Amino acid sequence: MCRLLAYLGPPVALADLVYGPEHSLEVQAYAPREMSAGLLNADGFGLAWYDRDRRDAPFAYRNVLPIWNDENLRSLAAYARGSCILGYVRSATPGQRLDYANCQPFVQGRIASVHNGFVADFRASLRQKLRGRLAPEIEDAILGSTDSEHLFAWLLHHLPESGDLAAALRASMEALETLAPGIEMTLNHVVSDGTQLVASRMAHGTDAPSLYWLAGHDRYPGAVIVASEPLFDGPGWRPCPADSVLRVGKDLDVRIEAAGG
Repeated sequence: MCRLLAYLGPPVALADLVYGPEHSLEVQAYAPREMSAGLLNADGFGLAWYDRDRRDAPFAYRNVLPIWNDENLRSLAAYARGSCILGYVRSATPGQRLDYANCQPFVQGRIASVHNGFVADFRASLRQKLRGRLAPEIEDAILGSTDSEHLFAWLLHHLPESGDLAAALRASMEALETLAPGIEMTLNHVVSDGTQLVASRMAHGTDAPSLYWLAGHDRYPGAVIVASEPLFDGPGWRPCPADSVLRVGKDLDVRIEAAGG
């Protein structure tokens, strides 16, 4: 079960999230507190960040090494800054390859996404059903074999209906129940276009993984953070309700809605 985080606010160095806090993303890789499956996240990691002074599309860095073994990341994370940052550390589902194509975040154009969860027996239960409904250009963009990348493609498939990330995320998750009824799956996502964050905490047939949010804290003034686990102890962290979608808008307002609402 992976760990993920997302940040939206004034530009900060990647290191302020990856290394700075007491329970940073790096620490959550080797000492997670709330993982419901697995012991650590040693199967790679990835970061996407938006520097809108340079371009609208995100920059991305991924590696199949454990995050604590990447000797280049500390220098990169101290240099690179973003007003919107997505990151994750990976605990691979058994049977999934450890290669770059299977590393998150997944990026298409201006949209970036990270997923923490799984679809039970994905290849047999959902893969072909889902791919058969995708537009050719969306299917062709799938490079890896993970359920996470296919779920990102499924979201992109629904995005043109409304042009709204939150609506597309809800619609894509609801449609999974029709495609694969009775299949156990966990669906914690964070999606962004660089100006907003949309996160879900959802599951079918089991409990959803942990997910928290923090807004307006003194350590990150004028910012909102969404994370699988709090980055530090103390007040301010709020658990996202199960079966909900959280939206952080351009003005950093936080709205939480029922997943089907």
